[in-house]
Amino acid sequence: MVDDLDIRMPAEGANQHRLRNHNERLLMSMIQRHGALPGSDIARLAGLSPQTVSVILRKLEQEGLVSKGAPQRGKVGKPSVPIGLAPDGLHSVGLKIGRRTADLLLVNFVGEVIAQRYMTYGYPMPDAVFGFLEEGLAAFQQQLPGGQANRIAGIGIATPFELWNWDQVVGAPPGAMMAWQDLHYPDLVTKFTDLPVFVQNDATAACRAEHVFGLGKSYRNYAYFFLGSFIGGGVVLNDSVVEGMHGNAGAFGSLPVISTNGVQQLIDTASIHLLETAVCAAGHDRETLWRKPPDWSHFPAQLDPWIDAVSLQLAQAAVTVCAVLDFEAILIDGAFPADVKHRLVEQVARHLATLDTRGIIRPNVVGGTVGANARALGAASTPVFAQCFLDTNTALGQSGMG
Repeated sequence: MVDDLDIRMPAEGANQHRLRNHNERLLMSMIQRHGALPGSDIARLAGLSPQTVSVILRKLEQEGLVSKGAPQRGKVGKPSVPIGLAPDGLHSVGLKIGRRTADLLLVNFVGEVIAQRYMTYGYPMPDAVFGFLEEGLAAFQQQLPGGQANRIAGIGIATPFELWNWDQVVGAPPGAMMAWQDLHYPDLVTKFTDLPVFVQNDATAACRAEHVFGLGKSYRNYAYFFLGSFIGGGVVLNDSVVEGMHGNAGAFGSLPVISTNGVQQLIDTASIHLLETAVCAAGHDRETLWRKPPDWSHFPAQLDPWIDAVSLQLAQAAVTVCAVLDFEAILIDGAFPADVKHRLVEQVARHLATLDTRGIIRPNVVGGTVGANARALGAASTPVFAQCFLDTNTALGQSGMG
């Protein structure tokens, strides 16, 4: 392994990164998508000559980005040697800035979480959040052995857009969260590191994590709903996460839905914030909702009606988005326990079966598999994708190998 591999080159500001050629990205993207493959299979899928693929793989192996697995003997011929991503080939850091919590992950090249930190607060403020990032990054760098700290590809930040508009909802003092309005996140990060910084919408980051590391690999086109303090979403079309012109594609929280209070936005009818309000009104500690690992079994009197109400709202939203784009599936995930997700998904499917779906094909409703870490994990994947993988998976082959 080449510990002193230079994975960054000077570029504008903090968003510097080494650019790899298309074929290198293509081969690493195929391996990332399909798992370890023999060189012959990679060449066939890529449409490149075996000699070209062999040269590229040898170069990537020398750089420590791919590694050989154990030879696999078939019925005839010599054993094939699968080539996979080297887990320690690169690392990345993901920060999720939420309205109640911040999560920080150190992730290896194959998406495994190596280390994790989190903090809770009444409302987020820049000094606290970026101090948390600075301290956590230093701890992660010390934790990595040898020259591994030099192989951190960058920092991804997943955040709700326009945080300053949420002061009243999260209970911040008037005007306190205006501190976020004119911040340029990379400028704050360059005060303590020269790692490249990538910022994206938190729900889009969660969608990317599900698409890359979770159940999203099973579907080419789907709508993704993520319930955090508030609800957001993402869109996957033709095996690619769509970010949109302003990075805000899949802003499903803005969808109009019919509720007991008339027509409202989905963000006002299907978010954990509503459950938090009910839990606090019943005298429970709201921190119970955000502890890790999560356990929501202490307040069934508030949880059960919340699931009933939110599942209906999500079913209505599913009909709406499928009327615009012909999604084959609706994926639902969030910052909640697995048993809550299971119940929510079941009830959404049940409600969807009763709604008027004339003109559309009713989609499958399934639960996401990444869970509460999705936003931070999606953020962490961004620097690695920027340096090593293709932005789209449409060129990765549609064989039955995935």
